Amino acid sequence: MTDHPHDQPTGPRDWRDDGVKVIPGTSLDPNTAQTPGMSRAAAINNARAGAEKIWAGTVTIHANAKTGAHHHGDLESIIYVVKGKARMRWGNNLEYVAEAGPGDFIFVPPYVPHQEINACRDETLECVLVRSGQEPVVVNLDIEPVEKPEEVLWKDPIHR
Repeated sequence: MTDHPHDQPTGPRDWRDDGVKVIPGTSLDPNTAQTPGMSRAAAINNARAGAEKIWAGTVTIHANAKTGAHHHGDLESIIYVVKGKARMRWGNNLEYVAEAGPGDFIFVPPYVPHQEINACRDETLECVLVRSGQEPVVVNLDIEPVEKPEEVLWKDPIHR
């Protein structure tokens, strides 16, 4: 028998309990930190699915909500836009801007200063968020936002 990189060094596993997990969209966990202007629900994390290296959930951002400038340390983030229009600003002075709509992915590398914005004044923004770790890392930055937060300040649940 040949050793393969995917072989478990500790012997056979019970794949029935340690294998694939399906988390129905109707059973996401809203028992996470919430902030006015957005609603979060965890789908995949260590407690719910045994994930050790990633976290995934949903984010619904109210119309016209904007965050302050921040980054997420060494975590990578992926945002998938389901509904609405997202505007991202990034850079040392938030000088770069791009928009994404339904079906688009947004990648935020580690340490990139950024600001998330719901680009629609009258429609919620619905996204799926995936992060490369379980720890809620956020570093709020003292950068004057180009688009100042107004009406409702949307923050990730780890922003205080």
